[in-house]
Amino acid sequence: MASVDILMITFRRPEYVRLSLSRLLESCDAEARVWLWHNGDDAETLEVVSSFSQHPKVHRFHHSPVNVGLRTPTNWLWQESRADLVSKVDDDCLVDPDWLAELRAAHAGVPELGVVGSWRFYDEDFDSRALRKVQTLANGRQLMRHPWVQGSGYLLKREVIEQMGPIRDGQSFTQWCIGSARRGWLNGWAFPFVHEEHMDDPRSPFTIYTDDDAFLRLRPLSAEKTGVESVADWLAQMRESARILQTWPADAHHYYGWRMRLRNLQRRLRGGAGRGRW
Repeated sequence: MASVDILMITFRRPEYVRLSLSRLLESCDAEARVWLWHNGDDAETLEVVSSFSQHPKVHRFHHSPVNVGLRTPTNWLWQESRADLVSKVDDDCLVDPDWLAELRAAHAGVPELGVVGSWRFYDEDFDSRALRKVQTLANGRQLMRHPWVQGSGYLLKREVIEQMGPIRDGQSFTQWCIGSARRGWLNGWAFPFVHEEHMDDPRSPFTIYTDDDAFLRLRPLSAEKTGVESVADWLAQMRESARILQTWPADAHHYYGWRMRLRNLQRRLRGGAGRGRW
């Protein structure tokens, strides 16, 4: 069975971390380990993370007194782990109990599969046009092909990192995935989807975004970057993201150069979620 090293980066939402880290550790099997990186000096969150640091499935624990973001901790895992597969699970996400088995099974016997992801959206977000992007792998498993996946709840082959190198300064995980797809790696979401509960989604029963005041006080970085200021607009962005991922082309070359600039222009003209950048 392929070995897996999983990174969780925590910051300042202890109510989420209690749930997400506990669920992640429960999901680990004999060949899976968790690496913890805590950003910043939020005492309550650090206390929660520290309380799990001696768990038998926790392999490494690092505390950065300042918030260094996502790239540095991700590269830490990628460069120091020797596992067959690597992953990151966000501290605002609850993995499916069987996510490791399902995503490992997608990789088995498919050497060209680079990264396969969990799906953070709901059944009501399903768009039947997604079926046009579903392909059957050599092992009989199915994949909704797409050049990138979300940065949580994925399994990534070590060989891709060895070819691509770490995430560069100023480069997002999305851009890194697109680069790997342009080099021939097959990326996408396991299908039928393996759900990952995104607690930042206003529809989640675990969300802290119960009203607009709470949202503005605690809104995620992606919402700040895209100018979202209300729960309703945040939900609209979630639904738009699900539509895009299911209906936009699977060919990585559509997200590079003039094609990508055209798509960004089209999204800006639509407004709302269109202000974001993949």
